[in-house]
Amino acid sequence: MTGTAKILKPAPRIGLVSLGCPKALVDSERIMTRLRAEGYELAPTSEGADAVIVNTCGFLDSAKAESLEAIGDALAENGKVIVTGCMGKDEKSIRTIHPKVLSVTGPHQYEAVINAVHNAVPPQHEPFVDLVPPEGIRLTPRHYAYLKISEGCNNRCTFCIIPSIRGDLVSRPMNRVLAEAEKLVKAGVRELMVISQDTSAYGVDTRYADVDWKGQTRKSNLLELTSALGDMGVWVRLHYVYPYPSVDHVIPLMAQGKILPYLDIPFQHASPGILKAMKRPANNGKVLDRIKAWRDICPELTIRSTFIVGFPGETEEDFEDMLEWLEQAQLDRVGCFKYEPVEGAVANALPDPVDEETKDERWTRFMEHQRQISEQRMARKIGSLQQVIIDEVDEDGAIGRSTGDAPDIDGNVFLNGEVDLKAGDIVTARIEHADDYDLWGELVRS
Repeated sequence: MTGTAKILKPAPRIGLVSLGCPKALVDSERIMTRLRAEGYELAPTSEGADAVIVNTCGFLDSAKAESLEAIGDALAENGKVIVTGCMGKDEKSIRTIHPKVLSVTGPHQYEAVINAVHNAVPPQHEPFVDLVPPEGIRLTPRHYAYLKISEGCNNRCTFCIIPSIRGDLVSRPMNRVLAEAEKLVKAGVRELMVISQDTSAYGVDTRYADVDWKGQTRKSNLLELTSALGDMGVWVRLHYVYPYPSVDHVIPLMAQGKILPYLDIPFQHASPGILKAMKRPANNGKVLDRIKAWRDICPELTIRSTFIVGFPGETEEDFEDMLEWLEQAQLDRVGCFKYEPVEGAVANALPDPVDEETKDERWTRFMEHQRQISEQRMARKIGSLQQVIIDEVDEDGAIGRSTGDAPDIDGNVFLNGEVDLKAGDIVTARIEHADDYDLWGELVRS
């Protein structure tokens, strides 16, 4: 029996530049999953692609400048550029500088991006090829993934324009979130990082609707969601959490080992007057009491946060209040930004802007103050046993993260000489040395 072998044409290749936060990265993953299902491939560079998608960030002016630079680089290297993401809401600014881009769309406008790709590079359907794995296309390493549980935000912080870009809170149906998580775990993911604009508010918009999951009725709220995720046998890490009372109910899950003892809470400031001017949610004097209560329940809890110095109206007394608050809160991981006006933000109209020299000086003092706190808290871990997830192995040994370390934003655990481990392994290490942010340990062999 003879026949003619089917010759498959080379699949069209799409380049991708994904800027900004993990939430934008998830948008990029969804776009590439759709394209892969239609026969497109992901090109490693712009030069080798048939077209390039640039997923932009538009939160700060510096992020907009980075996005415009990335668009320009893609145009120079390729010529066929499709722009999407948060900065896409300001199409005029993009086209003024880069008039040759093929299309411009805002965040999570997936259909419009797909149509733009179709116009630039028509799809090539090959029904004989299984194009997409069940978990979809991901842009993170195989052993961890971001799990987006909602879009948008109901808060109206005066320095932020996210609601005007991404809209109000829209929670994803919990059974769909859990089904996606299951697929990721089956594909080898060992760590799920829960993300949204406001993770604590999950389900508010649906009035915590009942959903069916595995034959049981569950409420669509943070506790039920994290409890179900904690049953999947992988690390579960919570990001972008506000200190609402709903978080209190999740801390026991951390103490029980069901989810990681880790909270990423963007406090942003500590002075009551500045927090009021920022219109921050959960802005009250009980936050320190809440942190203490959490640590009483779960002593291993790691809290990371971000703060802003130089917000309009910030006095030296406000800044000193923040340093004193840090001393009392004893946060483990802290980042700091100098206030930057964002076009369209209410805070731009506030009186008494802080000059750049003062911002720089306060930022330096803030970072040194927190460095000393972090150094002290890290030193307490010397001699302890830590669970470590391995991210990378080279000729010098293994590099991983403890339960208190999220990828890219926190520290690392170095296991020198351990070359036989592989990415995704979860091992136990005895900590022998620590600095401000990183740990060094010795593998504990069973």
